[in-house]
Amino acid sequence: MIRAALSRLWGRPEARALSDFPGLPIGTSSGQAVSSHTAENLAAVLACVNAIASAAGSLPAYVYRSVDGRRQEAPAHPVARLTRQPNERQTWPDFVEWLLAQALLHGNALAEIVLDGAGRPVALTPIPWGNVTPVLLPSGRLAFDVVAWQGPFGGTGRSRRLLPGEFLHLKDRSDDGLIGRSRISRAREVIGTAQALQEWSGSLWRNQATPSGAIKVSGTMGADARARLGAALREGFAGPQNARKVLILESGAEWQALSVSPEDAEVLASRRFTVEELCRLYQVPPPIVQDLSHGTFTNSREAGRWFAQFTLAPWVRKIEAEFARSVFTDPAFALEVDMSALMRGDAETRWQSHKIAVDAKILTPNEVREIEGFNPMPEGEGAAA
Repeated sequence: MIRAALSRLWGRPEARALSDFPGLPIGTSSGQAVSSHTAENLAAVLACVNAIASAAGSLPAYVYRSVDGRRQEAPAHPVARLTRQPNERQTWPDFVEWLLAQALLHGNALAEIVLDGAGRPVALTPIPWGNVTPVLLPSGRLAFDVVAWQGPFGGTGRSRRLLPGEFLHLKDRSDDGLIGRSRISRAREVIGTAQALQEWSGSLWRNQATPSGAIKVSGTMGADARARLGAALREGFAGPQNARKVLILESGAEWQALSVSPEDAEVLASRRFTVEELCRLYQVPPPIVQDLSHGTFTNSREAGRWFAQFTLAPWVRKIEAEFARSVFTDPAFALEVDMSALMRGDAETRWQSHKIAVDAKILTPNEVREIEGFNPMPEGEGAAA
């Protein structure tokens, strides 16, 4: 408290403690340390993050200008050029996919807005969340210190501060309005239980001897004899590569077969339930991540619509709003992500929508043909609705 008061008195920015921004492994009651890295080792978490990030990255984005209550596309605007090539190393789908994956795993995603001499944005440079430190300025505004780092392809080796207007900050739900909090840290017990179940399953297959059971011997075995017998069993019979090998016993030893206990079978079934739990965490319908245990043709098709409305739409709106807040300097311009592109793989639904639009005189046949990538029909051959 004294340090905070002196910082305000001297006009120095206050940096929050690292513990306020979960990123390091967090302990759980299951004994597992949970972090974004360990969580992504779970197939369900990886599938949910990939489904959201790649689907959002596949959507085209356009820049529009509002003029007298009407919208006009502005393809020459500097931000419109960024929707085609945001930086030297990424395309727009790559950038959006990275942006959302960072937000889904860490609760925050940060990109530097690179400006030219005239103050126009010319690039959006991604910055891994682990390489920044949030800083609260004396004015109450948020800034980020980018620490010196060396990535897989090298790095600048410099530390610098990004001030408001110099960064794009996409965040998950926040507790303080400044920094997002990752869903992994909010539901660490769910993730920890899933990790423990995965580790248990791996240990089961790693240590399982086939046939599975116990060896009974008469008398007492010495420590050396037990060690040699255990080593022989592990080397000759443990693991899937040694399945169904013949076990030869000596000196009156007997084999007693054992079966998987009901408790073990219940743990294996629990792994299937964790997929549903993790899907709830990211609001992804299970069929989207190839969990068809309760799927039918009808509900799997509806899952795609649910995914678009309740999973993708909120994130798309966040991206549009963050561009309006941090990238655009003129409120007359705005970014719009076209979610109708989700129908690109569903020809039947797409053409039904076109027919409704033409019948209602919202689109003309030639406008529909332009959307579908066809040349316009000659004049007088149904070009107008």
